[in-house]
Amino acid sequence: MNREEKAQAIEEIAAEIDAAEAIFAVDYRGISVPQAAELRAKLRQADASFRVVKNRLTKIAAEKAGREGLSELLHGPTALTFVRGDTAMAAKAITNFNKEHEVLTYRGGFMGETSLDEERFKAIAKLPARDVLNGQFAGVVASPLTGLVRGLGSMIQGLALQLGQIAEKGLVTGESPAGPVAEEDSSSSQAAGEEPTSTPPAGEAEDAQTSETDDAQKEEE
Repeated sequence: MNREEKAQAIEEIAAEIDAAEAIFAVDYRGISVPQAAELRAKLRQADASFRVVKNRLTKIAAEKAGREGLSELLHGPTALTFVRGDTAMAAKAITNFNKEHEVLTYRGGFMGETSLDEERFKAIAKLPARDVLNGQFAGVVASPLTGLVRGLGSMIQGLALQLGQIAEKGLVTGESPAGPVAEEDSSSSQAAGEEPTSTPPAGEAEDAQTSETDDAQKEEE
């Protein structure tokens, strides 16, 4: 590999490091060409790639990409998995492949800024795929919202029925018949002890005044 090829390899590896959401480092001794092709095909389903790297060039690329912690994993035959998509699905693909062939030794890795030892790697491999997790999360969020919408619909329907019944009884118009009010006023006056007043006819009043005048003249005589 000449200088230009080395420089190109460094640029490619640095770009893959920058684009990766997670990186897994493994010792690949014992893996055959057909097995490597099988693993690459499974990793592509998770939007991940499997690449055998040269340690010295990869250390330079890691330093260039700002991932200096990766250099500690670069010793002996090394292959890196660069995950751009589903980290759990990629970890599961490597785990299942190694259960069948037993040719890979996990060294370590990173997910974002988090260092992944073997225990964390195995825990990630046990997680459901991202699509499954998204579906479960959507179901959890939608379930209480559906119940709330149904509950509000029932409350609104019940309120509408009650208002309709009240309107039919005339209790929301603010109008009262005149007859009952007049009766109530009359009853109220009688209950208060007031005596009804009456005005005598006009003729009877004049006779009374004439009688009083005659009596007064007789007394003067």
